[in-house]
Amino acid sequence: MMQKTALLFAGQGAQSPGMGRDWAAQFPSAKTLFDQSREILGFDLPRICFDGPEAELTRTENAQPAIFLTSWIAFQLLLERNPDLAFHATAGLSLGELTALAAAGVLSFEDGLKSARERGRFMQEACEQTRGAMAAVLGLDAAALREVCAAADVDMANLNCPGQIVISGETANIAAACELAKAKGAKKAVLLPVAGAYHSRLMAGAQPKVRAMLEALPLKPPAVPVISNVTARPHGGPEEIRQALTAQVVSPVRWEDSIRYLLAQGFTRFIELGPGKTLSGFLKRIDSTVTLLNVADAPSLESTVKALSSES
Repeated sequence: MMQKTALLFAGQGAQSPGMGRDWAAQFPSAKTLFDQSREILGFDLPRICFDGPEAELTRTENAQPAIFLTSWIAFQLLLERNPDLAFHATAGLSLGELTALAAAGVLSFEDGLKSARERGRFMQEACEQTRGAMAAVLGLDAAALREVCAAADVDMANLNCPGQIVISGETANIAAACELAKAKGAKKAVLLPVAGAYHSRLMAGAQPKVRAMLEALPLKPPAVPVISNVTARPHGGPEEIRQALTAQVVSPVRWEDSIRYLLAQGFTRFIELGPGKTLSGFLKRIDSTVTLLNVADAPSLESTVKALSSES
């Protein structure tokens, strides 16, 4: 019986200077994609990926296309080394949902990269027009945290894994929510180094712009199920995808529910593609029995290729 394999794509926050540099040096196909990105976007994104500085890479309008680009290259290199690799679903955290849709054939590499840049720009603008912050709350269940959010007037932003939920809202309200969460028994409530309040109502300014961008994009039906952050269920056709991606800007990312849906469908192997290993960390806390592989750089590509060839 064939293992059911899901591909998981990294979200914003996974970026770090130097990402993708070893691929560009070792693989002509990776270098070609990095070169193409300069033409598509009209600026030197690879330089920011390889050399930073960190402050420039962290800017939302740079981080989003940079993570899309390196995650896409990770996917392409994996297919190049494993032409027979079969995958049966994709999912991506927030921004990573664009990469997951591209991997499922919904949009082209070029359209995905441009969309990531535009989405990043719209979200950066929304951050600059509001005073928002985000915090990770550890060791408090969702029900108790919902009460905290209601009392402090903030939103749940990312339901990542058991014991880790990110909240988002006005800076002063987030500070108050952190104190309330600790008083309710949270182990920790830590502010995140982000530009604003993602996945909260403070991002509403970005929504019409994201919607207009998606309207102009030619989208195809997904070749494999792509799990939506908003519903934690597979996306429907192109119009439903546009609606979900527009809603996603202000809605919580239901990551734990998305993974539990895949587990319930019999998925036993997960491959994380893109910088960092954040999603692998979440997955271990949701179910430590599944097979977990990742492609973040040249060494992890080699070990994943080796692991896949030993199974076939």
